[in-house]
Amino acid sequence: MEHIQNPILRGFHPDPSIIRVEEDYYIATSTFEWWPGVRLHHSKDLIHWELIEYPLNRVSQLDLRGVGASQGIWAPCLTYDKGTFYLVYTIVKAFYCNMYDTENYLVTTKDIHGPWSEPIALNNFGFDPSLFHDDDGRKYMVSMVTDHRVPKKYAGRLVLQEFDPVQQKMVGPVKDIYRADGIFLEGPHIFKRNGWYYLFSADTGTGEGHGQTIQRARNIWGPYEMYRPADESRREGEAYSVLTSRHHEDILLQKAGHCDLVETQDGEWYAVHLCGRASDCRNPQDAERFAGARRYVLGRETAIQKMKWTEDGWLALADGGTMPKETVEVPQCAKQRNSQRNEISEKKNSAVLKPAWDDFDEKELHLDYQSLRIPMDGHYLSLAARPGWLRMYGRSGLASKFSQTLIARRMTEYHMEAETCIDFEPEVFKQMAGLILLYDTDNYLYLHLSHDEDAGKCITLLKAENKKYEYLAGYLPLQEGKDVVLHLSIDGTKARFSYGYRSKEGSTHAELRDIGPCIDISFLSDEACREGWFTGTMAGICCQDLTGFGKHADFDWFMVSDQ
Repeated sequence: MEHIQNPILRGFHPDPSIIRVEEDYYIATSTFEWWPGVRLHHSKDLIHWELIEYPLNRVSQLDLRGVGASQGIWAPCLTYDKGTFYLVYTIVKAFYCNMYDTENYLVTTKDIHGPWSEPIALNNFGFDPSLFHDDDGRKYMVSMVTDHRVPKKYAGRLVLQEFDPVQQKMVGPVKDIYRADGIFLEGPHIFKRNGWYYLFSADTGTGEGHGQTIQRARNIWGPYEMYRPADESRREGEAYSVLTSRHHEDILLQKAGHCDLVETQDGEWYAVHLCGRASDCRNPQDAERFAGARRYVLGRETAIQKMKWTEDGWLALADGGTMPKETVEVPQCAKQRNSQRNEISEKKNSAVLKPAWDDFDEKELHLDYQSLRIPMDGHYLSLAARPGWLRMYGRSGLASKFSQTLIARRMTEYHMEAETCIDFEPEVFKQMAGLILLYDTDNYLYLHLSHDEDAGKCITLLKAENKKYEYLAGYLPLQEGKDVVLHLSIDGTKARFSYGYRSKEGSTHAELRDIGPCIDISFLSDEACREGWFTGTMAGICCQDLTGFGKHADFDWFMVSDQ
């Protein structure tokens, strides 16, 4: 029997929201401070997924300048009603404080490929908004509620309000439909089936205690009754989760929760959910935050589970229990058209998905690349200035939350390599360019070319860990006028950087030599980074010029490959 292999979206792809429109499935995931906003993937069979256009791809829609690490776009919810796609999402602009700023917006389109509308402001009670389209044409938005008071009035609460599509604004009363002293809920979605309104919500944060609960009511405003599935591993005070990994540390898919539901054209039900694959490293027992916690270098990913409705009208995993499965039965629609669908999907993926090796021969960067907070327009890079190369103009430093010249792709496996070839002739130590592995602006490993007063043109390796900076190699002299190949190889959580000269013009060969020690990269993790903990590790290329003159570096290729 053919199976779907989890995770279906590997590497940093959290908070999935899924819909089906006829035979097409779409998933939206969070992007936080990375630009453009909201990643969309498309599938015909729930097995093969391809990245398509980003809905938030104009500065008029999304301006992330200045937002902190792991702020920005949170938990998009994608829905469809009567020919229109709806996308609601939160822009978090203040989070590491009591008074959160959680601005909620809506964009719409008739064509999933865009263009999407300018944003419509909604209410800002909390994050994780979700839009529900009722049978009578009325629309409602549900979200969690933040509480800055000390102590909080409730551990968790969800709020509901009506949205008027004609006036394009929130209308009518705002009402709490869930309040609890013990169980924290977020990521809510409302579904309707057989006269019941189902409130499907993530519980217990987004770490290893994460889970998914479900409630129901006859009226959308409640009162809602919590489903309490039989679970021998559940402990006193825990949420009544229909899906969780919290008592199964040995399984692949950890942190399971934050689900969304989809019904196939054959009446089968599937849930996509957030998950994570743990490394073999942990935080120190005296860590300031998450003491002793396992580290998740890849960030939070997206998996899928087959579901079923019980005889008494509740939702459960199709195979029973509450533990997520690594492999899942494919839907009937995929079985019936298996060979044809696979051929189509493989052809599409070969054209749409980025190969490991990018020669920068196209007129535009591939969709897989993202930048930090701002689009990479002509002020930052050019594919035309030197055909076949990517020219990057040095701007602000790596700590900047406003104007970095940087593009990156997701680390999707614990065994991978990355490589680039660079032509760069820096004149002062404030000019740098190279290959970077980063989690956020405070945590990265940077193999880069620069200029030193004594060494001249040189190469070095910089480590930044929670604002502690350390050079892992000296300033090693380089020959001027020669292209330099920079290489990174990762095995588990151990990384080695190397470099060498291109053997001859036009060649991709270089004799590489190691630089610096073998490095533990597990500090690039949700649990280890002190400011942000919601994204994932990215491999990229970048250029800085702290003189303000915009010295450029040219990159002949960039490769990111899973081993």
